[in-house]
Amino acid sequence: MYTATLIPGDGIGPEVTEAARRCIEATGVAINWEEALAGQTSLDKNGSLLPDATIDSIRRNKVALKGPIITPIGGGFRSVNVAIRQALDLYACVRPAKSYQGVRSRFADIDLVIVRENTEDLYAGIEFEQGTPAAASIISETERLSQRKIRPDSGISIKPISAFASKRIVSFAFEYALRHNRKKVTIVHKANIMKFTDGLFLKTGREVAKDYADKIIFEEAIVDNMSMQLVQKPQNYDVLVLPNLYGDIISDLCAGLIGGLGIAPGANIGEGLAVFEAVHGSAPKYQGMNKVNPAAMILSGALMLDYLGETEAAHRLEEALKSVIAEGKTVTYDLKPHRDDRTAAGTKEMADAVIQKLKAIRL
Repeated sequence: MYTATLIPGDGIGPEVTEAARRCIEATGVAINWEEALAGQTSLDKNGSLLPDATIDSIRRNKVALKGPIITPIGGGFRSVNVAIRQALDLYACVRPAKSYQGVRSRFADIDLVIVRENTEDLYAGIEFEQGTPAAASIISETERLSQRKIRPDSGISIKPISAFASKRIVSFAFEYALRHNRKKVTIVHKANIMKFTDGLFLKTGREVAKDYADKIIFEEAIVDNMSMQLVQKPQNYDVLVLPNLYGDIISDLCAGLIGGLGIAPGANIGEGLAVFEAVHGSAPKYQGMNKVNPAAMILSGALMLDYLGETEAAHRLEEALKSVIAEGKTVTYDLKPHRDDRTAAGTKEMADAVIQKLKAIRL
């Protein structure tokens, strides 16, 4: 039996997380769930957005399933999600983007995996507010070192990219490709302009790629061109590895290719630790309505099972969900041809349908 931390989340989080939990258990994999809180729910109950007890639970159990959470405006963390990743050094964000029959999209046969560096880049949160003494000091010193003029009313963000983190994330992408029978890794960058940050990311990636030359195809792509290529010829790509900011943007683009965030799962993985979560937000206006599509959380559960080495159970869970979506009968309103379809199922009922399919699948 495994023990995993369960963070229900805010808004629709508890509903979709419960749906995923039930589907995971229906695979037959025994998991002892240790519930923990984060976000608005935790703030209301414990006075803390991210209690130490929650981080300790994940460290102890090594794996967590987390529902979407709210970061309240006005204080505390910029993002509770980012705070969790930084506290646990979950350096690799893995976001598969896969087409499923029955999901409306302009594209078909998409099967991509985005591997995003999670700890550096502009999302490191090193910022200096316009008009502050700190910003003025940074501007003055930067002008002195670079011989470039910066407007005095500027806000400043720092973009750190290290050889260490670059090597770590590109190596992770190649190892992921090997484990999942992927054929190609494409490193995405803007090294033609940002020569000392993205340039370092690309240079390091090229060095790592040499160790896999006989196993995995390696390609390079500039991020703006990659955006165009993904819309024109997405089937040409397999695993994409990117710095933090580009990874966030491109992963949402890829979610658009497959029909939206409702079927976009995610994983944040570090050294011996992992947190699995849907890419979408907490949608508080739908809270308690039993209305929202649980597919992204269920697929995140499948990623968790795969991470635990329960590959057969992970495959059965994905196949069960895939079958329910393809049939189009017991699915939520967003998966119906018309969003006002009165036959649309609720969150719980769609999970029930997946569980029934699981009972029939024997792989």
